[in-house]
Amino acid sequence: MKLYFAPMTCSLSPHIVLRELGLPFELIRVNNKTKATADGQDLRDINPKGYVAALVLDNGQVLTEGPAIVQYLADQVPGNSLAPANGTWERTRLQELLNFISAEIHSGSAPLFNTDLSEPTQEIFRQKLFKRLDYLNKGLVNKEYLLGDFGLADAYLFAVLKWLPFFGIDIKGWPQLASFMGRVDARPSVRAAIAAEEATQPI
Repeated sequence: MKLYFAPMTCSLSPHIVLRELGLPFELIRVNNKTKATADGQDLRDINPKGYVAALVLDNGQVLTEGPAIVQYLADQVPGNSLAPANGTWERTRLQELLNFISAEIHSGSAPLFNTDLSEPTQEIFRQKLFKRLDYLNKGLVNKEYLLGDFGLADAYLFAVLKWLPFFGIDIKGWPQLASFMGRVDARPSVRAAIAAEEATQPI
């Protein structure tokens, strides 16, 4: 498998999951602006949507969208602890949470990257995001991870919450989330993923 990624993007989530599961893969960096890839391609020829993550399977099929990629990966290793079995109620709860992170945290953060937005408009987006962070913070009281043990949703949430410093948002305002970020950051798979991405050459 090949994982096309860009540093400090949501593609960190499937990267962490690949390492957690011990699956073999090739890591290929993408220039988010030019769409050039480290293996000499244009990302848009791989993923016509034009963004990471993109997972190219050994049979040539391409899978995009982080929540779909991580669930596919988990299903390649039956009995792993990252995701409940497909078709179970617990799996449906995981899908609910992945969708929440995608729609409310990931997409909710995206406008804050747009420096052309006026400050009042950015503040509207910040306040909406803060409400979602309040919800997650409460959900982590007396819990180390979102659904008990470390899983797919935790990897995804970690990846997108790493953007908060870019927006001048201090995670310490949500102490449970701050502790969560520290726990995830300390995992060997996460340390290895971040180090591997940092070791790649810019394109």
